[in-house]
Amino acid sequence: MARARQATRTESATADREIVISRVVNASRELVFEAFTEVRHLSRWWGPEGFTTTTRSFEFRVGGAWDFVLHGPDGTDYQEWIRWTEIVPPERIMLLHGEFRDDPNAFESILTFAPEGAATRIVMRTVFPTKRLRDEAVETYHAIEGGQQTLSNLAAYVTEIAQQKEDRQ
Repeated sequence: MARARQATRTESATADREIVISRVVNASRELVFEAFTEVRHLSRWWGPEGFTTTTRSFEFRVGGAWDFVLHGPDGTDYQEWIRWTEIVPPERIMLLHGEFRDDPNAFESILTFAPEGAATRIVMRTVFPTKRLRDEAVETYHAIEGGQQTLSNLAAYVTEIAQQKEDRQ
């Protein structure tokens, strides 16, 4: 009971600094998790509609990093950097995401992967250091729409991969 109260207080304390996006993906939890953990997959679906990704380096392990450039459809390049802080296959990934290593404005994300019948519910909970940074991400960078589009790209990609696996069997 005390743990539940603590979790509620923690969630309440961050509510004005967070974005939560969820989607059901028509594929197994293991396959959806794999799409997040292997660069050969990430490079095919990561980012909002019209964006592409170029990976500079990738090491999926706790303490490892993904250094990449997100290329916008208008030609703008966004330097990105992610450090993996917790990995619990195939249930959860925690990460720190900024523009560069030790970015003081980096935000934390928790990705959870839960079975929902034969499908998987992915929840992406992002907590920003301040309300101002969260609001800027929403208003200037359209973080909610971008996150929804990113999970939509994931769903389409993983559904395609699952179909290819079925076809081979």
